[in-house]
Amino acid sequence: MALRVLLTLPPEIHKLEIYRVVGIKAPPLGLAWIAAVLEQKGHKVKIIDAPTLEMEWKDWLREVKSWHPDIVGFSMLTPTAPKGYRAAKMLKEELGSDFPVFAGGVHVTPMYKEALNNSIDVVVLGEGELTTAEFINVIEKHGLDKEKLRNVKGLAFRDDSKIVMTGMRPLIQNLDSLPLPARHLLPMDKYTVFGKPIRVAHVMASRGCPYGCIYCMTSYFWGRRIRFRSAKSVAEEIEYLVNKYKAKHIAFTDDELTINRRFVYDLIKELKERGIEISFSCGSRVDHVDREYLKFLYNNGCEALYFGVESGIQETINKIGKRIKLEQAVKVFKWVREIGGFAVGSFILGFPWETIDDMKRTVDFAIKLRPNYAQFTVLTPYPGTPLFDYALKHNLIEDWNWEHYTTVRPVMRGFHFTREQLGKMLTYAYRKFYVRLKFIMEEIRAGRFREIIGIISRELFKWIKEKFLGQESVVQDN
Repeated sequence: MALRVLLTLPPEIHKLEIYRVVGIKAPPLGLAWIAAVLEQKGHKVKIIDAPTLEMEWKDWLREVKSWHPDIVGFSMLTPTAPKGYRAAKMLKEELGSDFPVFAGGVHVTPMYKEALNNSIDVVVLGEGELTTAEFINVIEKHGLDKEKLRNVKGLAFRDDSKIVMTGMRPLIQNLDSLPLPARHLLPMDKYTVFGKPIRVAHVMASRGCPYGCIYCMTSYFWGRRIRFRSAKSVAEEIEYLVNKYKAKHIAFTDDELTINRRFVYDLIKELKERGIEISFSCGSRVDHVDREYLKFLYNNGCEALYFGVESGIQETINKIGKRIKLEQAVKVFKWVREIGGFAVGSFILGFPWETIDDMKRTVDFAIKLRPNYAQFTVLTPYPGTPLFDYALKHNLIEDWNWEHYTTVRPVMRGFHFTREQLGKMLTYAYRKFYVRLKFIMEEIRAGRFREIIGIISRELFKWIKEKFLGQESVVQDN
């Protein structure tokens, strides 16, 4: 008999900084992919995208119980894990201690012992589709039979007082073998960017990253070898999104789409042959593009490229494993301006060995590059990354509330600065970058002033608060 499997994000996480500050409501593609595989196997599946629907505890619990699931699975990021554990405990209290609850995601994969101590019966480790399908098959036939579960690669569970980890399942080599994500189970009309409902669809064309930067989970969750779907498969998905959901823009969720030029060229060709004209945005690296490649991208629908520059200090770039040169970033952003393209630069403040002056140099470098927008975040030690191990070794972590691990709130100190100083540096960075006459005039000429005024007003308010309400900043403008 097929099972009723409910997959969910935890309730009330829309109130966390990670959702409130960014203003983006994006679909849980991971759950949708798992749901598609389970449906293929004949199971009945429901997805509750709690943050997009802004669900409170009572509403979420009512929705879960009304569907009468046989098992519930959670997807958890680090800042959403505490509410995920609370929700799992609530299910056990409401539906009985024997009701099966499982979890997967980038947080519980390295922290499976923590999860198993917080009302989670089984943790799906790493890439989840095939492991979840096999695991649900065992549940369907044998329930939570611990001996049967030992034969499923990619699980962690408790057997009496002992925690069993069955080893990591090999990564899926042919991503085309997966069905398309089950978007029919998602509230597709609710997804927004910066609080605005636009017809944007999210697509993942590849998994993995070869670089292994010390602060990023991608290489350690999806693998160090990048695996691309075929251009035909991705084009078919985009065609479906245009026809079914009237998508006008594709946001590629890959860390680095442009690393594979052959794939990009083939995808553009496929879309043209299908008569699909659609804009897209994607991540890139400054060492993977040249002027001609940039022109090709911007002339074929690319509306925005997202470059992770991270630091204005080459020594830091080398230490974190980024493997780029600052002069490459200077060239790329110059080319973008000459071509008339749009690019975002991402910068991280708070590398442990840096000083306040080093962080100021990164802000100055961001201004020198002149990206259309700059994103500044504070370095955050996510479990499963080398940075987390480094921070533990040097006793740098001061805040262990996972809900604060949003890259907006500092949770660790450095060797030469406090958490409080790092928080003020983040305000300093946004204020210094955005509250500049030259930048404002460029935005007015480009017709983007209405969007940027929101950022400027927030940063001006912070500045006024610091200067006139007694919250003197330890970081002064040069």
